[in-house]
Amino acid sequence: MPTKKENIENLQKKLGEVLGLERAAQKAVDQLIAMKLIKSNSKDEAKEIQGEASTHEKKIQEVVSFFSEDKDVKLDASKVEESATETEEKATKIMKTYLGENPDTSEALEFLCLAEGGEVSHYEVLQAICENFDNKKALTTVKSILKEEQKHLTQCIDMAKSVVSS
Repeated sequence: MPTKKENIENLQKKLGEVLGLERAAQKAVDQLIAMKLIKSNSKDEAKEIQGEASTHEKKIQEVVSFFSEDKDVKLDASKVEESATETEEKATKIMKTYLGENPDTSEALEFLCLAEGGEVSHYEVLQAICENFDNKKALTTVKSILKEEQKHLTQCIDMAKSVVSS
């Protein structure tokens, strides 16, 4: 069982990771569209997911505020931001590596599936960490984002399948 200090450290790190993943997702959609790898109706769906990622980023920043203002937690927002920056850089590097030299639409959409799957798993873990704290606002926010991320993963999988079946 983690100590209170370890729980707070885990919370800071995981909040930073989800923030970084949300930021990287927004940039990835722009880059994939600019590379003309996401087209037509997939483009509209990807833009919708991108908009929701922006909303999720804001909601997670609210969660950081909830915990920063909680006298029992005293979250260090600068450590969250440090983790976010590191995660965003890693995710961007992973995308470049995954896509390689001459990516196609199928690979681009499969990368989005990979990214959304990573977000789902990170939010699952964040939810478990949040359950160690008595902050219902934060937990409710994380649970609602998780549901949307699960929907995004399904959407991305459907987009990827439609490209190869059409």
